[in-house]
Amino acid sequence: MTTTEHPARAAGLASQAAVRARDKQAWVALFAEDGIVEDPVGPSGFDPEGKGHRGKEAIAAFWDMAIAKTDSIEFLFGDSFACGNEIAFTGTIRSTLGGHHIDAEGVFTYKVDEKGKIAALRAFWEVDRAMATAKPVG
Repeated sequence: MTTTEHPARAAGLASQAAVRARDKQAWVALFAEDGIVEDPVGPSGFDPEGKGHRGKEAIAAFWDMAIAKTDSIEFLFGDSFACGNEIAFTGTIRSTLGGHHIDAEGVFTYKVDEKGKIAALRAFWEVDRAMATAKPVG
């Protein structure tokens, strides 16, 4: 198996492509029925209890709360590491919102089930650190 054929890498890249294309339906369809999104991992403004967004309805609601409010999202990943049924991408996610770029540097993992559906998307990044990067577009 080559690295490009790894099922978790394929799912992660498909997830990123759906976000870039602003295609909520395609993005949600990538997840297993009981999949979970933790972005970021732990309590945050997106998830005050830090339990994640489990199931397609909750994942769709996360899209509306976090992704749909941005103007664009870029995945500036330098590397990825596939092991077992998971992959970790390292680098930066740049969100453009209200005329500003915000860079969330971190580690972003995708775990797939036996069907290649995303069972877990976990994003390890620090909210305060990302907000400190806010700068006007241009």
